[in-house]
This record gives sequence, structure tokens and C-alpha cells, in this order.
Amino acid sequence: MGQKTNPIGNRLGIIRGWESNWYGGNDYGDKLAEDDKIRKYVHARLSKASVSRVIIERTLKLVTVTITTARPGIIIGKGGQEVDKLKEELKKITDKEVQINIFEIKRPELDAFLVGSSVARQIESRISYRRAIKMAIAAAMRMNAEGIKIQISGRLNGAEMARSESYKDGRIPLSTFRADIDYALVEAHTTYGRLGVKVWIMKGEVYGKRELSPLVGLSKKQGKGGDRAGRGGNNKSRRRK
Repeated sequence: MGQKTNPIGNRLGIIRGWESNWYGGNDYGDKLAEDDKIRKYVHARLSKASVSRVIIERTLKLVTVTITTARPGIIIGKGGQEVDKLKEELKKITDKEVQINIFEIKRPELDAFLVGSSVARQIESRISYRRAIKMAIAAAMRMNAEGIKIQISGRLNGAEMARSESYKDGRIPLSTFRADIDYALVEAHTTYGRLGVKVWIMKGEVYGKRELSPLVGLSKKQGKGGDRAGRGGNNKSRRRK
């Protein structure tokens, strides 16, 4: 089972929390589609800011958007101007008041989405996929990851027939629910078509109770002259990010 399913979805409610936190009635489908639209917009709008996750919480009149990023300064901008612009843009999508929280990823080498995005961008820049993958694996292991696996699929080097290659270092116990495994799928767009890059990163094992939040281990950032990035909340960590 662990080999086939998404490692994040397989651990929801056990050691991982949800990235959409709200209750929906008859408009559940509309809210879900709006969440997807918000995430796609934020990733496209902040493509240079190394955004990993976009967590959305809803109340009756407020939508709280929490962004995890390795480069919070780009999102906040000088004096918080950029984050204020983003807030106004998201208001037009939701037709509600929007609060934006920004959390910094201090170790991007251990974030599966950022690792996959880095490999994909290097492939698009015509760097050898083997070199990009091996550099990403070495960087993650230097940051004390217990294991990392990267799989790339597609027409590698423009080959006529698509194939998959996997590279691994350390251990990735996919069937162990207490294993804190981050996972992401990123696409690289090349002249030969799309390549899929899958990344699994094993950060350790979680024992006992823990907070079910995607923000565990992250630090909140705020704009100049006040808490422009919004309220952070409890982000106590029992693991390294």
C-alpha cells in the first residue's frame, strides 16, 4: 500500500494535517475549486519566490491564506507593499476579506516541492538531469535527511521511448505511518515534452502525539511597520525542517 499511494495523503490525521481547513455545505465544490484557483494563482504570481505550500482556512467572512516559502522577502516586499498587493488580488478571486500569513522554510533542501522544482528548472535550462538529481540528493543528505528518493519519467535526453529512472540515498520507509516523509510531483517542460519529477524525503520518525499542522517547524515572517503577514499561531516543532 505504501508504495502506491501518496505518502502525504496516507498520513493525514496521523502525523500530517490538511492544507484546506474549512467546512462546506452545498457550496463545497465551489470552495474546493476556488482553493485550487488560489493555489495556482499564488504559484504563478510568486514563481520566483520559492513557494512550497499554500494553506487555506475559511470562516464566514474571512479567507486566511498561509504561504510557506524559502524567500519571504520577495513576497513581503519593501515595507510590506508586495504582500498588500497580493492581498487585494486575492480579494478579487474570493470576494471576501483576505489575511495572508507568511512562513519561512529555513532548509529548502528538505522540502520535496522545492527540491523537485529546482531539479525541473535545471532540466529546462538544459542541465543534465543526472547531475541535477545527484546534486539535490547530496544537498539533502548534508542537511541531515534520513533518506531521499528522486524519480524522473519521460523522454529522457530526447529518447524515442519514454522511461523512468530512480536515484536514492538513505531509507524511505513508505509503509511506516510514523515516518515523516515529504512528497511532491513537479513537471519539467522541455522541447521533447513534459518530464515528471517525483521526490520523497524522509526527515525522521514521529513518536507520541504531535500537532497536525503543515506549519510545524516553520517560522513566521512579517512586513515592516507591523504584522502585515498576519498572525502566525503555534508553530512548535519536534522535528527539523
